[in-house]
Amino acid sequence: MFVSVFDMFKVGIGPSSSHTMGPMVAAARYLDRLRGLPFAVAGVRARLHGSLAFTGVGHATDRAVILGLCGLVPESYEAEAGEAALADVKARGVVEPEGLVLRFAPANDLIFDYDAPLPGHPNGLAFEALDAQGDVIDREVYYSVGGGFVMSEAELAAGKDVDDGAPVPFAFKSAQEMLDMAAESGLSIAAMKMANERTRRSTAEIERGLARIWEVMNSCLQRGLESEGVLPGGLKVKRRAAKIWQALQAERGMNLTAPHTINDWMSCYAMAVNEENAAGGQVVTAPTNGAAGVVPAVIRYWLDHVPGAVPSRVGEFLLTAAAVGGLIKHNASISGAEAGCQAEVGSAAAMAAAGLCAVMGGSVEQVENAAEIALEHHLGMTCDPVRGLVQVPCIERNGLGAIKAVSAASLSLRGDGSHLVPLDACIKTLMETGRDMSEKYKETALGGLAVNVPNC
Repeated sequence: MFVSVFDMFKVGIGPSSSHTMGPMVAAARYLDRLRGLPFAVAGVRARLHGSLAFTGVGHATDRAVILGLCGLVPESYEAEAGEAALADVKARGVVEPEGLVLRFAPANDLIFDYDAPLPGHPNGLAFEALDAQGDVIDREVYYSVGGGFVMSEAELAAGKDVDDGAPVPFAFKSAQEMLDMAAESGLSIAAMKMANERTRRSTAEIERGLARIWEVMNSCLQRGLESEGVLPGGLKVKRRAAKIWQALQAERGMNLTAPHTINDWMSCYAMAVNEENAAGGQVVTAPTNGAAGVVPAVIRYWLDHVPGAVPSRVGEFLLTAAAVGGLIKHNASISGAEAGCQAEVGSAAAMAAAGLCAVMGGSVEQVENAAEIALEHHLGMTCDPVRGLVQVPCIERNGLGAIKAVSAASLSLRGDGSHLVPLDACIKTLMETGRDMSEKYKETALGGLAVNVPNC
């Protein structure tokens, strides 16, 4: 089993990896399919199902599909070009990606199908190719399975959710296998993950890629710390990270500052990222957009507040975190629409706890313990975004996820790595809990806070 660090941490745009980035990627894949068809295609239609329909507007899924059909992709998206493309499609009813000219009038050709969920995953969408008469001549179903990962209907049925390239030296499919391989090889989790990555890229490419991931994460965080105003979407949620950060800086060095103020720093860092995400800014999936603030907040906490922290070890943090995230994705889910927020912020907290424990000198056993503690105490967390927006409770939830991650790493470092609940059992429980959870609490905005907050 191999999920690359560059798949777990992908550069993209907000507000959602599964509802924004995924549909953009799916549209790009369908365009590639159209370019290969042996007959002429005059138009295209998109149908959103399940969670993509229920919270699609709040998550900007409609915009994402249009942008994707225009040929734009998340990793290179530029806001100015995107807005121009949207205006052009609205005015002309045509999309013109490279090599194609297709009729597409969003009012008629972008359909929110609330009553017909697709069987493979809650985040399903279908694209249809139309001939000159408007008849459907080709159709493909895609599933946005979380974290920007997209699978066709056939790929999902075949279980193709991981890299199928050359074999890797440490193909652990479970945390126990990871522990066993570490004991046998004498390597850390990050070193094993690095060895696996080298089967796909050179060491220099990996190091540059890891540096790029942290650069984008930290830039997003810093923009959030420096930006004020009201977030889009109609809830009139005010950005808070900037003012909290200013207050914390002013208090720094004061003898009377309470020890628990460190929690405010962690929350501030995480909220800064997720406020940027909510505003549609550039973010890194970690492992999703909705949970994008936890990992960078913990890294920033470590670098800014922990004695002995050095930027040169951020890559080790990310590799360790990606190994844990890959296990959760492979054996459970990182999709809020499939398993609730335990799969998003819970996974992010486990990844961050593992990474922090590793760079603070933890053994492989302590790293596994840190991940387990963080994930265990997110089990059962629902996904109930108010008005379908990735704002309430999502932004604050990242702050609390970061605090839990640091606490989990600290607790594990106080022990010897032995513990009662294995990480594998915790991951299995996440998936079982997600299956038992009512659909109302899995990113549909049909239950919980989404229906109980007054005037929303």
